[in-house]
Amino acid sequence: MAKVLQGGYVPLLLASAVYGVMWIWHRGATAVHNQVVAEQTPTESFVAELQSGRIARVHGSAVFLTRAKEDTPPVLSWHVRKNRSLHEYVLALTLTVVSTPRVEPEERVTVTREADKYWRAEARYGFMELPDIPAVVAECKAKGAEIDLADVTFYVGHETFVPREDGKGLPLWQEALFAVMGRNAARVSDYLRLPCDNVVEIGREVEI
Repeated sequence: MAKVLQGGYVPLLLASAVYGVMWIWHRGATAVHNQVVAEQTPTESFVAELQSGRIARVHGSAVFLTRAKEDTPPVLSWHVRKNRSLHEYVLALTLTVVSTPRVEPEERVTVTREADKYWRAEARYGFMELPDIPAVVAECKAKGAEIDLADVTFYVGHETFVPREDGKGLPLWQEALFAVMGRNAARVSDYLRLPCDNVVEIGREVEI
């Protein structure tokens, strides 16, 4: 404490700034997650819509990257709603980073069949590991997902963060800082090592 006024305030200010950035990022990520969950379509409703015959199914396979671990990913719902079509084989894939450095290979991927030609999968990685989504998709195929590895299109969401109109979201200054950090973050397709020629980014606004 005796050194605070003699220059000790500098590391304290730097530490406070770093903590503030991490705190705002955590609050923003939590708000985005809550908004994504609120917009999800129940799996039963989505499957019923697919089985109704109103949605055209085209040849090929699609992998939708999503934060949602349950129900229908918002990116998938948006794609079907706007295009009135969907690939013949669909995989909704969630990437989870766990609190251990590494995950055993046999525990990495779990695959669940949601409906005919529609699967959900979760890939678990340790915080010291780099995700390899093409390898995960290949493992999903080995575990029963009928994905054509030679004809796969990856869909990822590209969110633009805006303040909520009802005033119940983050304070405006926190939303603004989080939006700036989001714009400067690494591209999801690069971080996940996705083949650039097979990636479709779906942009949408997320109110936080």
